[in-house]
Amino acid sequence: MPSLEYERAAQLECHSPLIAGLDEAGRGALAGPVTAGAVILPLDQPEKLLELADINDSKQLSAVKRKEYFSLIANQVLTWGVGSASAAEIDTHGILPATRLAMARALEKLSPPPVYLLIDGRLRLKTINLPQQSIIRGDTLSLSIAAASILAKVTRDREMIAHAQTFPAFGFERHKGYGTAVHRDAIKTHGPCEIHRRTFAPLKQQLLIAKANS
Repeated sequence: MPSLEYERAAQLECHSPLIAGLDEAGRGALAGPVTAGAVILPLDQPEKLLELADINDSKQLSAVKRKEYFSLIANQVLTWGVGSASAAEIDTHGILPATRLAMARALEKLSPPPVYLLIDGRLRLKTINLPQQSIIRGDTLSLSIAAASILAKVTRDREMIAHAQTFPAFGFERHKGYGTAVHRDAIKTHGPCEIHRRTFAPLKQQLLIAKANS
């Protein structure tokens, strides 16, 4: 289970409780945005931390549990924010720069702003002039990163479900834009829609085939 070990170490280092955890959702999908969550836990409020103690990595939770925890996080943390980068921005900049852009947008929504960042994976935000630590599998180790993962996942899932109403042929409400067999078959049948990432390999291949056959 995630703990506060990294948050407490950062708090000692920077002499502040304003430690933000960041995580993303949707980086490996074929459609839709990449979405980032940012959370500052109430490190100086033990009673609120106790309410958040059972939070886990979003991938370890059911959709129902994620929604429950989303509401809990929104009500109990000091501040939180979510930011996204669109499929078009992913195609323009590349997935890693777009992920950093989504994280920067999430950070902009935090008030008070953080003084230290804990980031899931190997990412570093070079444009953000703050001390930061990248933590591999951070969503399983850091409570604030785990909370951020839930905010990102639930927000992105809701957006993909809304996109399913606009593009019903692709079944976004089921796979959320990831490359399942059903999704790939739909792309082959219908071609990409507006929210597909055309620079990703399966889409590039499909577009090349379509061009060759035209």
